[in-house]
Amino acid sequence: MQIKLFTIPVGDSGGALSEMNAFLRGNKILEVENQLVNNEHGAYWCFCVRYIERAFPEGDTKKKAKVDYRSVLDEATFQKFSKLRQTRKQVAAEEGISAFIIFTDEELAELAKLDEITEKSMLAIKGVGEKKVERFAKYFITQTDSDEAAGISD
Repeated sequence: MQIKLFTIPVGDSGGALSEMNAFLRGNKILEVENQLVNNEHGAYWCFCVRYIERAFPEGDTKKKAKVDYRSVLDEATFQKFSKLRQTRKQVAAEEGISAFIIFTDEELAELAKLDEITEKSMLAIKGVGEKKVERFAKYFITQTDSDEAAGISD
């Protein structure tokens, strides 16, 4: 555990506060104590931060850009992708879990590119492991133009 002190004048233009906020985002904070100090030099906030250094890798704070699969996939593949998303939505509702737990959009796009969806071909997709295949493959292996063939009913 380490300690860092920040002194921020009450009339700060935002520079010192921005520096402290950047520090807080980049480290695992254990405790923050603060105190308002008023003396002949003016009023300022004093923060004592106890932290663990570099708890979060620098690259992890950036989000991935959202992919527009309509423009990335050809029309037939996009139609298959859309049907797979609908199946995923129905399975998520039945299972009471978030859709991304079943398959991410990226994983569904890779599934849509396959000529035939099998357990073996599913395992070749990055992010899809044996547990996902064991639990969810049955809904997607028989995916055709109708929801009934996928084992999903209204």
